[in-house]
Amino acid sequence: MPVADLDVLVVGDANPDLVLRGDVVPRFGQVEQLLTDADLVLGGSAAITASGCARLGLRTALLARVGDDVFGSVTRGWLADRGVRLESPRPAAGEPTGLSVILSGPDDRSILTLPGTIPTLTPDDVSDDLLARTRHLHVASVFLQPALAAGLADVLTRARAAGVTTSVDTNWDPSEKWEGIRSVLAVTDVFLPNTAELLAVTGEASAEAAAASLVAAGTTVVLKDGARGGRVWAPEGEFAAPSLAVPVVDTTGAGDSFNAGFLAARLGGASLEEAVAWAAAAGSLSTRAPGGTAAQATAPELREALTTH
Repeated sequence: MPVADLDVLVVGDANPDLVLRGDVVPRFGQVEQLLTDADLVLGGSAAITASGCARLGLRTALLARVGDDVFGSVTRGWLADRGVRLESPRPAAGEPTGLSVILSGPDDRSILTLPGTIPTLTPDDVSDDLLARTRHLHVASVFLQPALAAGLADVLTRARAAGVTTSVDTNWDPSEKWEGIRSVLAVTDVFLPNTAELLAVTGEASAEAAAASLVAAGTTVVLKDGARGGRVWAPEGEFAAPSLAVPVVDTTGAGDSFNAGFLAARLGGASLEEAVAWAAAAGSLSTRAPGGTAAQATAPELREALTTH
């Protein structure tokens, strides 16, 4: 029988992000524009969350499919450097690793993604043996992975049957249809959306009403509230925590670091109130450098930042 040697198994996407800053709004007609910065960094909501979890001391594995190409090689190297164990089913021959180009402005960003291997993960890849090895299952970027999404409710049900707690961060649905997600959330312990995603999933007009509808069905909602920090709605009550005042370089992946802070706190035995403070702090601190992982905090750094602020 497999040994539970993991604190968290993250399932989803892993790929390089090319983060561009400066004059990033494209103008066609063969116009050449000059950038101020460009960084090639680890990307994918699942990969950034996994990196943050490992940085905070959790025994972490990432289940994601990457290709046998240069982008796959650098992705494997980044994950190994960050202490994340990669579980990667073999891709089809010639299948390219996904890639995102992020046009990062001072107040917003646009993301252009080549799916590549990202949509090829399946429910069967989340085996019972893997579930038996972990305490918690986190699934990210659901709408970029339609094959996985189609059987995700069953995966989460199997996880619960194995005594594994669960969380989901859907990220945005490029089709804006949000199909099938309510059945997934019905068997999910924790949902980690931003405000736009929470409203889109529920069809409600306010975050409060949207969260109440999900809590009534048994799901705890942990909202990534941008510069305002984080909020929690749960059967135990409602909690909130502010973000930290830090010099912001790049907000890419801040929500994924928020996820990691919340999971690390809860898996360490913290209350929901403490966990949302960890989440807001982790998300804030991650914005101090380009990309999603370069400035992710360790647990001592996070505790010091919370005490200082």
